Parts: sequence; C-alpha cells; structure tokens
Amino acid sequence: MELLLLRHGQAEDFNPSGDAARTLTEKGRKQSRRVGRLLLDLDQRPDIVLTSPRVRCQQTAELFAEAARMPGPVVQSWLDCGMTRDLAISELRAFNDFNRVLLVGHEPDLSSLVESLLGVGCGASVEVKKGALVGFWMTASGGSAVLRFVVPPKMMRRCKPDADISVSD
Repeated sequence: MELLLLRHGQAEDFNPSGDAARTLTEKGRKQSRRVGRLLLDLDQRPDIVLTSPRVRCQQTAELFAEAARMPGPVVQSWLDCGMTRDLAISELRAFNDFNRVLLVGHEPDLSSLVESLLGVGCGASVEVKKGALVGFWMTASGGSAVLRFVVPPKMMRRCKPDADISVSD
C-alpha cells in the first residue's frame, strides 16, 4: 500500500469553542486545495481519504478531495490528536484493499509516525509542516516502509488551487 500523510493546513490560532473547533485560515484552504490539485495533475490521487475528526483536518480533507475530484473523506477517531504509530499501523490494516491511502492528521503525531517508519529515534529529527505531503510505500505487514517523497507546502505554490481543472483522457 502507498501511504500518504497530509498535515492539516494552516488553522486559526484560537477558537472560543476549543481546539477541536479551530478552522482553516484562507492560507490553509489554499494549501489543502493545492495538494489535491497536485495529486490530480500527477495522476496520484489516493483511493480513500481518512481524516481526524477535528474541524481543521476535516476541512483540509474535504478541500483536498474536492480539488482532486474524488469522494469526500472518511472520519476516523484514531487519527485524532495523540495517535501513535502502533495504533496507526493496526488501524490501517482495515484498509489493505486500497492501493493508496491518504491520512490527514496532526503534529506531533505525523512526525512521530514518519520517524518510526524511517526507523529513526523519536525526537525533533522530523517535522511535517502544515500543508506538507509525505509519501511511503508500506510492506504488506505494515511493519516497515520506504520513503517515496516529501513535498513541503512551499513547493506546491505553483499549483493553482482554484484554476479550472481539466483532466485529459
């Protein structure tokens, strides 16, 4: 399985209703659409989008899916803040029938997952920026992975998130 990790786009710093209710800023909305547009243009769309239940992740996943011209995301409680590598690997087994799976989640959870999949010590060696995309090829058991790519949000600025999307056959 190809595993794609997308950190939610830039979100407001504070929401009076609490952290779970924080929404994306305009920049975060653009970041989310750019990733969808990039994977559409490269013909690398995931088969399914799984997202944390927090508002900023759901918005990221929905905007991504819209720009990538694919079905909306599926909310997964295990992707909420505090996800561990073992939990992620265990839960991903339910999606083994999919060739390419996108997870939309949080920090430091995604960085910890990346570090673990790369076999490096947990700590400050990896940081997945807001709006960044990381791709892995996972073994069938999910125990190990090969890093395929890391695309920071700055590299996606050339993707026009609101441009007319045309797909050639």
